[in-house]
Amino acid sequence: MKLLKILGGIIFVLILIFFVGGLLLPKTYSVNRSAVINAPDSVIYKNIADFNEFLKWNPWAKMEPTAKTTISGPVAQPEHLYQWEGKETGSGQMKITGVEANKSVNIELKFIKPFESLANTNFEIAKDGNGNKVTWTMSGESKGTMDKWMGLFMDGMIGKDFEAGLKFLKEKSEKGN
Repeated sequence: MKLLKILGGIIFVLILIFFVGGLLLPKTYSVNRSAVINAPDSVIYKNIADFNEFLKWNPWAKMEPTAKTTISGPVAQPEHLYQWEGKETGSGQMKITGVEANKSVNIELKFIKPFESLANTNFEIAKDGNGNKVTWTMSGESKGTMDKWMGLFMDGMIGKDFEAGLKFLKEKSEKGN
């Protein structure tokens, strides 16, 4: 009986920490990574803004090449759409919401499965010495307590994927394609 009271007290304290701690956590998250790519900004931009090219260096497509993908809409323009459905990568879509040729691409990222989530993704291309610095950022709003706790770990969860993706983008862009 005493053991049950102690166990119940521990569970109560953990639940309290979860909810009270959740009130104190940030309501937004942001993850970004950068890489310098020795290729023309126009080549880098095409590899990002054209989802047919994005598919070739996207780290998640490399992780699950058998995922079903659909690309539609005007290439490198708002409404250009990339949809995927896979066993490992879940399902979702990316839709370009704004572009500045050879400088930036803004994307709405919507996850559908295994959980619903909405995020903003942005690629910035800026001259850096003889190359171009590409910064890949994903940010979003945490709507509930669980989202806020997830936001704390977002950098650790996708940071390495961003690094791998930028490495693949660098390799593809520096080859000139």
